Amino acid sequence: MAKTEKYAVGVDLGGTNIKIGIVSEKGNLVKHISIKTDADAGPKKVIANIIKGIELILEKNKYKIQGIGIGCPGVVSIKKGIVENAPNLPGWKNVKLGPIIKEKFGYKVHLENDANGAAIGELIFGAGKKIDSFIMVTLGTGVGGGIVFNKKIFRGEFGAAGEIGHISIDMNGPKCNCGSTGCIEAYAGNSYLKEQIRSELKNYPDSKVWQLIENDLSKVSPRIIQAAAERKDVYAKFVIERMGKQLGAALASLSNLLDISTFIIGGGVAGFGKPLFDSTRLTISERVLLPLRPRVLVIPAKLQNEAGIKGASSLVFYNN
Repeated sequence: MAKTEKYAVGVDLGGTNIKIGIVSEKGNLVKHISIKTDADAGPKKVIANIIKGIELILEKNKYKIQGIGIGCPGVVSIKKGIVENAPNLPGWKNVKLGPIIKEKFGYKVHLENDANGAAIGELIFGAGKKIDSFIMVTLGTGVGGGIVFNKKIFRGEFGAAGEIGHISIDMNGPKCNCGSTGCIEAYAGNSYLKEQIRSELKNYPDSKVWQLIENDLSKVSPRIIQAAAERKDVYAKFVIERMGKQLGAALASLSNLLDISTFIIGGGVAGFGKPLFDSTRLTISERVLLPLRPRVLVIPAKLQNEAGIKGASSLVFYNN
């Protein structure tokens, strides 16, 4: 450990787990833990868990901590450090998370929407280090995103910019949790995807997916689809290619709107890998305005499983 090197605490607040780590300014994760969120118990319990986790990570601390970065779902007021609305955390409306953590530990606290945090993480430590402008797409339970323009995160008027999952690709499409219809999240979000596969599988009795799930539809998951596709299963390959087309249609609209042609894709569902990326890239290239077509770039995120913690910690270095 270099004496002059600086470190930050990164807190990745998820609906199921809270991941907390210490990260160096070079992007090295030197210590990390994961604890249960207990989201259903409400904000007070979750905040108590965050505090407990930070206390554990700072035990016998030998690192020069510069601050604490927290990435959390939903709409965040950056200046006030308030989580205004976190849809996957029951009861989280106008929660003063930043001030509470600052008062407890004394460090400067940087709060950010988790998808924006992931984008900043890729900008500082990952696939976006040498790219001035890009759109980060996170494929997980839902579809999130962050917009980086000239090496700065674009937050919009109230800090809610980058809700890529709620671009509608079909005004008569399936209902989305946000209240709209045909949102890309209603096709590519993990829960929606599993639901669609379950309803379709009966039409593909010879699919290798049936063997992999042992005829139990509750075992359907993106990982199973990926495994079946690797075994050349026709239906699984179709699912991945279709998702790439749907995602590509949404991203082409974004590209036309913002004149940004580079997309960094991460999150669990991005594990579909090359077939998904190829289908997405081809669809964007077919749909964007002619001058943009030669510039379309779709690349995987680099931070992967460490994206949440590193993204959160990068907020400290990004804002210093």
